[in-house]
Amino acid sequence: MENLEVVKMERSMLDECVDLYINTFTKKPWYDVYESRNQVVNFFKNHFENNYFCAYVAILDEKIAALSIGMKKPWIKGMEYYIDEFCVSYELQGKGIGSRFLKEIEKDINKSGMNGIILSTEKDYPSEKFYINNGFRVLDGLIVMGK
Repeated sequence: MENLEVVKMERSMLDECVDLYINTFTKKPWYDVYESRNQVVNFFKNHFENNYFCAYVAILDEKIAALSIGMKKPWIKGMEYYIDEFCVSYELQGKGIGSRFLKEIEKDINKSGMNGIILSTEKDYPSEKFYINNGFRVLDGLIVMGK
């Protein structure tokens, strides 16, 4: 895993990122179902169009092994990195890649002037434990709402 390289996501990586995303989130524990591959392609394209877009990939053995799609989010104390979607290739989960990837992202956002990371995840899913093990905490008094 020493050859894990973390770089900013580029449009040229779109197809490989879409494949990784679909192959990860259609499996346990998420079992997501998409109308079509094009639905996920459009999701990525919409992120790329956001002028606060900020995303990373982790490359292992010349293949994208993990991705983090997000954006710079204005906050009262400056800018923070909001992770909208984060995943590690299903076959590579549990090998420390996600933790290393997060550490590299944190280094980069600090260099670029962002001073925090925020995200939401599913309660009682493996991702909750993963984020807690990587220094995240549940923010008291906050809830996620939708309509």
